[in-house]
Amino acid sequence: MATEAVLTAGQTSKLMCREEVAEGTMAFHFEKPSGFNFKAGQSADVTLTDPPETDAEGNTRTFSIASPPFENELLFTTRMRDTAFKRSLKKVALATEMKIGSAAGSFILHKNPAKPAVFLAGGIGITPFFSIVRQADRDRLPQKLYLFYSNRRPEDAPFLDTLQTLETTNPNFRLICTMTEMSKSKKEWKGETVPIDKEMLSRHLSILQGPIYYIAGPPAMVAAMRQMLVSAGVEEDDIRADEFAGY
Repeated sequence: MATEAVLTAGQTSKLMCREEVAEGTMAFHFEKPSGFNFKAGQSADVTLTDPPETDAEGNTRTFSIASPPFENELLFTTRMRDTAFKRSLKKVALATEMKIGSAAGSFILHKNPAKPAVFLAGGIGITPFFSIVRQADRDRLPQKLYLFYSNRRPEDAPFLDTLQTLETTNPNFRLICTMTEMSKSKKEWKGETVPIDKEMLSRHLSILQGPIYYIAGPPAMVAAMRQMLVSAGVEEDDIRADEFAGY
């Protein structure tokens, strides 16, 4: 019971490094606290214990854990809105101690290997899927995994290179990316350029009914994807969602 109380209150961790992983998006690498266990796809609270500034939104944020459980660190990735929390996270010294709450959430991969998983990610909603597909690659899971990843431009897409590499190392993993505002990009793109819709799914999936669908992204995107799937005949019980509001 004492251990559970400590975990609930939060364990201390240190910020090891930070980097920009897409335009306006930063990744923060933390030490993994001793005994910190989680499942790929779960999230955790990060609390600034002595921030240089604060505001009405407070000193705690909930982030999906972008790193897989097999790694020795915790990776949190976020769009850099202009809030006191994110300004502080960007400028505090490396090795600054923070509190990491225990992992929570049920947005994790199902166990039935006969049912494919279809991931629908909008922008920063990629973070739980990045953990899931990397762990699946490591564990050589038998499930067929399809990741539909939508961004405005390649410049806005975190982890794109790593995901493209994973498609070559895991025969059960398919990556379908779409960039919906290529007119504003300086990069070349030969993939999809329209928003994720029924027609796109139908081009890459043999049948729309049967897989388990996981949706992560801004609330409007999540709602639109859910409505699209239901209208396509997908059972509500086969749809799971994780909304990224106010990131």
